[in-house]
Amino acid sequence: MTPLAKAKALALIVPLALVGGAYGFQYVWDDLWPCEMCWWQRYAHFAALPFALAALAIGSKLPDRGRLLVWLAALAIFVSGAIGVWHAGVELKLLPGITQCTASLGGSATDMLNDVFSRPLVRCDDVQWSWLGISMAGWNAILSILAALAILWLSLRKKKGA
Repeated sequence: MTPLAKAKALALIVPLALVGGAYGFQYVWDDLWPCEMCWWQRYAHFAALPFALAALAIGSKLPDRGRLLVWLAALAIFVSGAIGVWHAGVELKLLPGITQCTASLGGSATDMLNDVFSRPLVRCDDVQWSWLGISMAGWNAILSILAALAILWLSLRKKKGA
């Protein structure tokens, strides 16, 4: 497997695994609901997926062999990690957090009120889960940034013997 092929695979596996893990914690294991900053981290991983899929599906037909698509996926993964750094800093009370919450509301006043009360209120500065003293946001930061750098490094490596 070439280094670029490894980069393409990693660009797909990392966001799938991290988003899958987040949804696993939300719905399967611990009933952990995401705060606003958690969603931002997920959105960046969602953005990486089409680039990674395109790199795998059509990258070999492109003049750069899909390297640009891999870089775009790596950038989105890195952005998720950067948001994770900020979020972990907010959790540790080292960085300022956001001051507003957002909710999409619609329908009658009763429907909107029921919608607000049926949603769990999750604060961005509360650590809901941690392992080895590192929160989910911290783990996302570590894994995403390291993966983005690995993807970039692999995509720039030349095939052995070339």
